[in-house]
Amino acid sequence: MNKVVWFEIPFDESERAQKFYKDVFGWQINHFPEMDYYVATTDDSDPQTMEPKQPGAINGGLMKKDDTAKHPVILVEVPSIDEHLKKIEQNGGKTVMPKINAGNLGLYARVSDTEGNVIGLWEKVTPK
Repeated sequence: MNKVVWFEIPFDESERAQKFYKDVFGWQINHFPEMDYYVATTDDSDPQTMEPKQPGAINGGLMKKDDTAKHPVILVEVPSIDEHLKKIEQNGGKTVMPKINAGNLGLYARVSDTEGNVIGLWEKVTPK
């Protein structure tokens, strides 16, 4: 079974969105300008992997809305994005954002399911 490991919340205005999630939920928001991405830490986390230390907790990110992310997106960890992209298309889904490299953390793609929901795929990369 593949597990949900991350979430992404799209925004129109970054300052407004950051303030909302900080004030309402107490999340720590850190900007990564090289990726134009904001990491939302929801629990005590490992600074290297950004993974929460508490079992069952997940962190996520805030990013500018685009055509592939107009609503919140969950990310499912898979052993191989390439294999899952094939599986998704064989089962009626579509690739909406091809696989990209997310720094030294992993690989990422977005797909839509048979109902039009956008889901992220995450393949963790083991540092060499």
